[in-house]
Amino acid sequence: MVAHRDKPSHPSALERYGVRAREQRLTPLWEFFKDWFPAEPTVSAVPYLWRYDALRPLLTEAAALISAEHAERRVLALENPGLPGRRLATDALYAGLQLIVPGELAPAHRHSAAALRFIIEGRGAYTAVGGERAYMEPGDFIVTPSWAWHEHGNEGSGPTVWMDVLDVALLRFLGAGFSEHYPGGHFPERVSPARGSGAPPAFAYPYAQTREKLESLRARGASDPCHGFRNEYLDTTTGEPAIPTLSTFLALLPAGFRTEPHRGTASAIYAVVEGSGRAHVGHSRRVTTLPFGPRDIWAVPSWQPLVIEVDSDVVVFSASDEVVQRKVGVWREQRGNAAVVHASTA
Repeated sequence: MVAHRDKPSHPSALERYGVRAREQRLTPLWEFFKDWFPAEPTVSAVPYLWRYDALRPLLTEAAALISAEHAERRVLALENPGLPGRRLATDALYAGLQLIVPGELAPAHRHSAAALRFIIEGRGAYTAVGGERAYMEPGDFIVTPSWAWHEHGNEGSGPTVWMDVLDVALLRFLGAGFSEHYPGGHFPERVSPARGSGAPPAFAYPYAQTREKLESLRARGASDPCHGFRNEYLDTTTGEPAIPTLSTFLALLPAGFRTEPHRGTASAIYAVVEGSGRAHVGHSRRVTTLPFGPRDIWAVPSWQPLVIEVDSDVVVFSASDEVVQRKVGVWREQRGNAAVVHASTA
């Protein structure tokens, strides 16, 4: 019979045992159990805000240094300070700012990662998915499904910038990352026969239409205390989230509104379209306050309470991995006092 002890009397023997186990490519679970099964989620990302006006000069400088063709995509990835070298905005999300200047074509390619484009500035540029074009204006939301041929062009008179968010972190974790270039670089153009005259493609969600939906919600008083007046982007043919691996929303927070505290296991990226205010992220005395204005972007890590307070009407886009967590049954959230944030107004 073997006597089991909570604290072995000969730790050196246990250490020698671990060495012998690792020589056979084995690792004792008890050495890392608490790291893998913590009482609450542990993440490396930190709350962080990218101020667009400070980033824009770097974007425009990139246009003088490398073409969209030679860069494949002229993008500056948003790298969270807590994730150095990982090229991620949160532990689960990749995000970047992409620039295309007049007359350029970013050649057609496809990849297993799904992508979204949220337009920050510019007019006259387009994204083509499967050869069908969607012209882009600030606040527009465009979907590039997994393994769909897509390219970007700019027929306007000035630069266009949009935020990319991709599920590439998930794909890399699963070992399922593939990409392919279209021969010749330009996919043949087409127009879906199902599209009515002047209607946007099914993968494009114009800002003006979604903004109108938010005003309708405001008129009905349909406000969520944690999210304000919020519209989820859904696939119009299935009623499911517009991207199977990314939850996407556009929210209106009326002037003077302060959300109740909220936190969830999904991490999120926020991009401001209109208005200004402050996002308070974190627990009690460890709150990070992020003052934001139009076109600014901020990251909220998993399980970090969030309170948003606004000075004027604010319209803000958000993307998260919530839909994936819901599908695998691990999504969890806390609303109100269960996720209290103590942050004074600034």
